[in-house]
Amino acid sequence: MNGTFSVLISGVGGQGIVLMSKILGAACASSGIPVVTGEQHGLSQRSGSVSIHFRMGQGIVSPLIPAGTGDAIVGLEALESLRYIEYLRPGALVLTSTLVQKPVTRTAMKERTPSVAYMTLAEVVERLRSVAGQVVSLDARELAAEAGNRMAENVVMLGALSAAGGFPVSAEAIEGVMSISIPGSAGPNLAAFRAGRERALDLLTNEARRKP
Repeated sequence: MNGTFSVLISGVGGQGIVLMSKILGAACASSGIPVVTGEQHGLSQRSGSVSIHFRMGQGIVSPLIPAGTGDAIVGLEALESLRYIEYLRPGALVLTSTLVQKPVTRTAMKERTPSVAYMTLAEVVERLRSVAGQVVSLDARELAAEAGNRMAENVVMLGALSAAGGFPVSAEAIEGVMSISIPGSAGPNLAAFRAGRERALDLLTNEARRKP
């Protein structure tokens, strides 16, 4: 590959973000693409924030994406996509699940003050658009269920990432790793990956048409 590509993968504990990173890392290795990653784990038992900085290409030293330079964010939960927006360069890409999982602290606040309103998916997307060039949201949970494995939201979003312009890892390389590393459930997971990729390709095309 020429140049570099940095993506921040975010979500909450239990969504399989670390597995997503391992699959992508193995696909990079099989494709001869240098990769450096940095993981940040939250309180997974309490749906804490989890993020992975994933950087591909020659000459990368730091595992962490410098603020304002990332090429993409992939969020398995909408609020977690917004949480890390400072890492994104202006005009870059956000791929986010439509899932909005209310933080425990926010739920407690609403319990004390019922008038407090949760942030909606539309509000999250609006804020993301203030920085990103493209914002695509897809129902990863529904696509995973339709593919035969409702737990495969992470694989759906990995498929969506593979559809991004400039993304240096081929879908074939990722599918090859999945076929080996997820024995027994590779079929539904491959179906989920392809469903995420196809949906993202459609949405990215529509997003491009939306721009003046």
